[in-house]
Amino acid sequence: MTAPLPELVVLDMAGTTIDEGLQVYRVLSETAAAHGGSPSEADIARWHGSAKHEALRALLTPDGGTPPSDDVLEAVVADFRARLTAAYAERPPRALAGAGEALAELRAAGVRIALNTGFDRDIVNSLLAALGWEGDAVVDAVVCGSDVTTGRPAPFMIFHAMEQTGVTEVARVLVAGDTPRDLEAGTNSGAGYVVGVLSGAGDVAELGTHPHTHLLRSVAELPALLGLRGNAVSKAVSA
Repeated sequence: MTAPLPELVVLDMAGTTIDEGLQVYRVLSETAAAHGGSPSEADIARWHGSAKHEALRALLTPDGGTPPSDDVLEAVVADFRARLTAAYAERPPRALAGAGEALAELRAAGVRIALNTGFDRDIVNSLLAALGWEGDAVVDAVVCGSDVTTGRPAPFMIFHAMEQTGVTEVARVLVAGDTPRDLEAGTNSGAGYVVGVLSGAGDVAELGTHPHTHLLRSVAELPALLGLRGNAVSKAVSA
């Protein structure tokens, strides 16, 4: 028996619906290093899926040290934004295979779609423009980390997406993303479906250690999971 359709599907952007070559994490590391930080790969990995201003504040705060002032952090975030914009201009992001079609199928079935991301609004707008996803043609709402007081793993972006789309029952919400923070935010929200996807930063070994309802290869499998196309996919996938 297939699961009942959720009223709202909340999807991460980079690595979940958009292939941007994981450039965001390379640029995050470069920006922190340019402003006096020395992040390791493990340091960057700990901030996968986070609001980027929160990540930069932490990466530039020595253990037991004083975090950068708001003015300094604002300048660092602006530098990160400029570097990422340049990186995307050189290698434009694109929709992950099957993502656009899956979103269209879900919306055709009456499911509302929201994107949520740790990116700032101007980066999000440029990404959506590059993909042709502006307005409400593809999604019903877009929530950025800067729209809430605290980013993932806090559930506030999910709640904001519910508010924007008029959904009141969190058990009828599906949350999907490619990082542990996506899964943690979904669990913290009480979402009925918490789905890890293997199209981005996280693999089976990493995502499998965090509470979830399903692990899928990509969001392209969501219509099948929800009984809209063929047979439902299995709960877990192999590496």
